[in-house]
Amino acid sequence: MRNTQKILFDPAYPSIESLQEAARRRIPPFVFDYLEGGCNREVNLRRNREDLQAVKLAPKYLADFKGAQLQTRLFGQQYSAPFGVAPIGLQGMIWPNAPEILARACYKHNLPYILSTVSTSSIERISELTEGSAWFQFYHPADPAIRDNLLDRVEASGCKVLVLLCDTPTFGYRPKEIRNGLSMPPRMTLSNIIQMVSKPPWLLETLRTGLPHFANLKAYMPAGLNLHQLGNFMDSFFEKRMNPEKIAYIRDRWKGKLLIKGVSTVEDAAVAVELGLDGIIVSNHGGRQLDAGPSSIEAFERIAREYGGKISLMIDSGVRTGPDVARCLAKGAAFTFLGRSFMYGVGALGNRGGEHTISLLKTQLRQIMEQIGCEKVGDLPGFLWRE
Repeated sequence: MRNTQKILFDPAYPSIESLQEAARRRIPPFVFDYLEGGCNREVNLRRNREDLQAVKLAPKYLADFKGAQLQTRLFGQQYSAPFGVAPIGLQGMIWPNAPEILARACYKHNLPYILSTVSTSSIERISELTEGSAWFQFYHPADPAIRDNLLDRVEASGCKVLVLLCDTPTFGYRPKEIRNGLSMPPRMTLSNIIQMVSKPPWLLETLRTGLPHFANLKAYMPAGLNLHQLGNFMDSFFEKRMNPEKIAYIRDRWKGKLLIKGVSTVEDAAVAVELGLDGIIVSNHGGRQLDAGPSSIEAFERIAREYGGKISLMIDSGVRTGPDVARCLAKGAAFTFLGRSFMYGVGALGNRGGEHTISLLKTQLRQIMEQIGCEKVGDLPGFLWRE
């Protein structure tokens, strides 16, 4: 049977894997290592993918089917699909202007884009591009005055969804980054310089746009820091461990929707529910923080059994493709977020990468829903294969 499906993306890159390989060819190895890497021996990085890919769906070939609809309602907002862009730090180092490229694409396609506190574009700039529809992931500053100022800035930007990060009480132990001497801006070792020169598309675009920097933190940083001083500043700037008191303060202060990201246990989920948060993004930081922890889908299943229906449950970490999105939704997730897949798209295709990746994921998700006979994303739990 001839494939008559309308292709809305560049057919030269028909999969996330093809984008990954193209990005690998265009990005300096030390930068690509940062994007790809996990912590320690990368056990949990692999476990995220293996456990999620083990989830199976049950097709209903003989049932009536009127067509698949990807639209999803979340926090009173109708989105065009049940996925968005997960927050990634140093996006502009991976590919110049990546936050702006992805934010524009999400705005055009009516999807949520989450900006990280340690991103290379400011909340003010991203809010301008998205008319206040972007979400913001909040790393908690150690200084209460800076905490409040940053919250004021996020609110003034028009952001309606604040995402508290809780899974970075320490810096992840990532051997690849240690070996590469990764820093921001990139450290100018001979090896790194050779790697940058060997990737002309990345280098020329970086020279054109300027070296990346921590745009959201610029207002709080002393001028003229060298690399050693910058490292010390970053180490002392954030209050790395969250607790109920810090969350309760922000809950009382923040007028919009408040989520917490990085929860992996039923015990932490209970705290989020008790404090009146609006949602949980179950996550293990993409396998970058705890090598001995559970996979994101394993943690999600346990939390969903206890709190499904009591709070909006979402997931990231290990989600790469349209079928992965369907698997997560079949397990009960209200929404999913992808990080590396979108960075592959931007790394491979530059300004076209955001829209290409969104269109690819939508096409994959629609195909799998049509294949199994699922009309609405909210119906996917009824198509979960049960042993």
